[in-house]
Amino acid sequence: MQQEVIIVGGGMVGLSLALMLAKTKIEVKLLEAIKYPNYDDENLATYHSSFDARNSALSRRSVQIYQELGLWALLQEHATPILEVNITEQGSFGKARLKAEQEKVESFGQVIENAWLGRVLLTQVQKEPLIELIDGVQVTSLTQDADFAYIEAKRGEYTHKLQSKLVIAADGRDSFCRKALGIGASEHDYDQVAIVTTVQTSKPHHHVGFERFSHLGPLALLPLPGEYHRSVVWPVKKGTEDEWLGEHNDQHFLDALQETYGDRAGKFQKTGRRFSFPLSQVLAEKQAVGRVVLMGNAAHTIHPVAGQGFNLCMRDAYVLVRYLKEQQAQAADLGDASMLQDYEKARLKDQQRVIKFCDSVVRGFSNQNPILKLARNTGLMCFENIPGIKPLVANYAMGLKS
Repeated sequence: MQQEVIIVGGGMVGLSLALMLAKTKIEVKLLEAIKYPNYDDENLATYHSSFDARNSALSRRSVQIYQELGLWALLQEHATPILEVNITEQGSFGKARLKAEQEKVESFGQVIENAWLGRVLLTQVQKEPLIELIDGVQVTSLTQDADFAYIEAKRGEYTHKLQSKLVIAADGRDSFCRKALGIGASEHDYDQVAIVTTVQTSKPHHHVGFERFSHLGPLALLPLPGEYHRSVVWPVKKGTEDEWLGEHNDQHFLDALQETYGDRAGKFQKTGRRFSFPLSQVLAEKQAVGRVVLMGNAAHTIHPVAGQGFNLCMRDAYVLVRYLKEQQAQAADLGDASMLQDYEKARLKDQQRVIKFCDSVVRGFSNQNPILKLARNTGLMCFENIPGIKPLVANYAMGLKS
């Protein structure tokens, strides 16, 4: 059976992309390896491998994309805006601060738990008649010729045999599709794992996000719905994660947060369950080969230090849909190889800028050399005091310059 577009991978990027395509009246078959949860309780968002304990800081551009899809009213119920961002280093003088009011924007973005983002997206996909969703199906073969891309996928004893003019591989950092096409990928292990959880503090967050660089790792504290509720993302050295996980380590974890942040958030009173995720950078050598294009973490997996990974993927998806919409208007081939290569070229500048920035921040702030420490804190002070820098950086962070 011929489909206009097949998406492999039904995580947040795959679901968002499917909805973008459906809005342009392009039919989609979406394949996901893991069985989706049943949402019986409207007040709960069950974890899924792609909608896990992590949170996403949606940039203004990502929010705009969801507004265009007509989804933001549903997502806003579970999100909270970031009105101020503070960047500091523990035990140092440097400090940088961005305020939405000064930059004349409503907010820098919105923080939402991935579990809720995934639930809203999945619910909308399930309602969309132009999207056929098949979960619990494992892709076992991907090939292509001049006319079609061909997929075989197993679900129990049954094998789906599909063909399409275009396949979009959004199947994660260890992408089967990328490997099946023989596309290489460079990988850098940061020797870190991210400790992820939510905490309750005695002081309200006032919609302020903190990035605090410490000897343990760069600690992000972001506001969540509920004025005393915050998300924590703390990359620490690989091999030390057991020190922070488990209920018996709750107070130890809270004490470490208190020591690192001081009293800016008041007293850290309660922590949720902690989860850990290994951190590495994985960059595909190509993103478009024949009738297949890589998307999301299959194309580029980056460090979460500046919260840019998902937002970069959303911009990729949005631009790809724009190219496909032009092809559709001309009744042209949606999987045209030259068009997909044009898409890849169009996205490289934004991708390379974000990848380089995130990698530089991790490497630069991980080095405790006193000279480098002085240099980076001087840089933070320059950022805070030299006119014209903040608006430029703010626009990049919000995804408005790409």
